Amino acid sequence: MRIYIILTIDWKNGVRRAMMGEPFTNGDAAMSAAANKKLVQQIYADSANRSGTTFVDNLADDASWIVTGQYSWSHEFKGREAILDGLMGHFRSFFAERPRTVAFNFIADGDYVAVETRGDNVTKTGERYDNQYCMVYRIENGKIREIKEYCDSTLVERVLGPFPEARKLAAG
Repeated sequence: MRIYIILTIDWKNGVRRAMMGEPFTNGDAAMSAAANKKLVQQIYADSANRSGTTFVDNLADDASWIVTGQYSWSHEFKGREAILDGLMGHFRSFFAERPRTVAFNFIADGDYVAVETRGDNVTKTGERYDNQYCMVYRIENGKIREIKEYCDSTLVERVLGPFPEARKLAAG
């Protein structure tokens, strides 16, 4: 029997962790990755059609959405309310219709699904907002637990403006 040891290093905080585990022998990892990929594909099919509730229906109560980077929107939004009302509520307030995001590449590995996407939107003031994103989802037992968002932060701030600090504080 083989035992696999995986060493992870958190370079920012200088923390090292080791994990041990047995290999998957019955295809669990492949099925999990395929199911997770299918879930995220459905979320973006909904978004492309400006319809559906797949995202909301599968968002864990304790999920977090991390907007990466060093700009005003960068923050970790913790919990359904902070994500749906705080981040997404503010984002959606800029558009007359439900925002549309089209995905064109999905990569799944275990609990993680990475997606390349592009927005197709016009703000209420008539300005195009077609940001490009890389979104990384972590899914456990069919529920979205974490999202990391990578995007063109300069475009966000130029078109949508700074994220209100008070809204971040309210979102936790």
